[in-house]
Amino acid sequence: MTTATAGLSTSPVIDPTRWPDLTARRAKARRAIEGAVARRIFLSVVRRLPVRVQIGREAIVGGGIGDPAAPLMVIERPDAFFAAVGAGGLIGFGESYMGGDWNAEDLGGLLEIFAAQMGTLIPEPLQRLRAFYVARAPHTEKNTTSNTRNNIARHYDLSNDMFATFLDSTLSYSSALFTGDDAPGSPLAGERVTLNNPRTLPTWEDLAEAQGRKVERMLDSAGVGAGTRVLEIGTGWGELAIRAARRGATVLSVTLSSEQQALARERIAAAGFADRVDVELLDYRLVDGEFDAVVSVEMIEAVGHEYWGEYFRTIDNVLAPGGKVAIQAITMPHDRMLATRYTYTWIHKYIFPGGFLPSTQALVDVNRAETSLRVTERLSFGQHYAETLRLWDERFLGALDRIHQLGFDEVFDRMWHFYLEYSRAGFRSGYLDVQQLVLQREGGR
Repeated sequence: MTTATAGLSTSPVIDPTRWPDLTARRAKARRAIEGAVARRIFLSVVRRLPVRVQIGREAIVGGGIGDPAAPLMVIERPDAFFAAVGAGGLIGFGESYMGGDWNAEDLGGLLEIFAAQMGTLIPEPLQRLRAFYVARAPHTEKNTTSNTRNNIARHYDLSNDMFATFLDSTLSYSSALFTGDDAPGSPLAGERVTLNNPRTLPTWEDLAEAQGRKVERMLDSAGVGAGTRVLEIGTGWGELAIRAARRGATVLSVTLSSEQQALARERIAAAGFADRVDVELLDYRLVDGEFDAVVSVEMIEAVGHEYWGEYFRTIDNVLAPGGKVAIQAITMPHDRMLATRYTYTWIHKYIFPGGFLPSTQALVDVNRAETSLRVTERLSFGQHYAETLRLWDERFLGALDRIHQLGFDEVFDRMWHFYLEYSRAGFRSGYLDVQQLVLQREGGR
C-alpha cells in the first residue's frame, strides 16, 4: 500500500497569495478552545484504529501500537494541526497536510483506515449536530449554468501539460479496467450486476490498454457502431470520441473546459476523425438533437445533487427511440450520501468545486421518478480505480521537477498527492465504488 514520497517537501514554503487559508491566523482564544476539543476527539478516534500517531515529542499513541506495519502519522506541529482541525474539521485536516503540519510515509494506508470507518469517526452525539458546525458550499459553487463553467475550469483547466505528467498515452482521467475476474452482484431494481476485481497487481505498462478496455466496453454497452449518432457528455481529452469515430459513429462531444476542448480537437484531427467528431464548449443542459447513444464517463460527479434530475431528463429528451445510455460513475453508500449532501469538504474547496458523488440507489431513484430511463446493467469495479490512482500518484511524484517547471509549487505537490491518495483510500476501503451503468427505456422503446 505504500507510495514512495521521495522528493515531496515535508516543510513546504507557503505563498500566502496562492494559499491564503493556510496562512490565516484566527483569534488565539478561539484557536485554543477549538484545538483542545479537536485534540480530544482525534485521540479518541485514533486509539480505536490500527494506526500509530506521533504527536510532536510525545509518546506514540493509537490502536496500532506494537504493530510496526501499522501506518504511522507524524504530527510535526501539534498546535497548528489541532487548531486547523478544530477550526475546519476535515477541511482543516487536509489543509494541515498541505502546509506540512503532519506527514505519513504510507499516506494511502493511513487514509484507508480512516475511510473504512468514515461513518463512525465522529461520535454520534456530534454527528447529530452536524448541520450546526460543518461548512456549507459557497453559493458561487452551485452548478447553475452561470457557475458551472468556472467550477470545471478550476480543475480541468489547470494545465494540460500538468495532467500529462501522470496520465498515460490515452490521456484518460477516469478509472481504467484492468484484466480481472467477474462475479455476480446484488441488483437493486432487477438489473444485471457484475463485480470485477483486478486479477494481478497492475503496472504502468498495463494502464493504457486498460483505459482502452474501459472505453471499448462502454461503447459496446451503448451499442455504438457504424452510423450511430453519439452524444458524449464530458469530453476529457478525446479518447472515447476517437474510438467511437473509429467504429464509424458520428459524435457530438460537449465540455466546459477550454483546455480540454483545444487538445481534444487536436488529438481527434491527428487521428483523422475531424469530420466525424464535433467538440463543443457547451453545457449539457443546452444540447439539442437526437442521438442513438449517450455516453458519459465520470461526469455526473460534477453535476451536483440538485441537478441530477435535470441531467437525466436532458439525456432522456435527446435519446432516440431504442437508444441506450452508458455512464461511468463514482458512487458512495446511500446513507453517507444523505448525511453529507450539504457538507462542504476539502475536495470541494481544493479539487472539485460543486461536485458530489451519487449513490447507486439515488441513480435508480432519480430515473424512476423523473425519466423513462431504467438501469438495466451495472459493472462494479472499484478496486480497479484504487490501482489506477496508485499508478497516477507514483507517476506524479516522479514528475515533481516537471510540475515545478510548469509553475506549480510545493504546496500544490502535497495537495495533489493528498487528493490522489485520499481518493485511492476511498476505493481500497470499499467506501467508494466506480460503476458502468447501462440505461434504457422500459421495453427498449
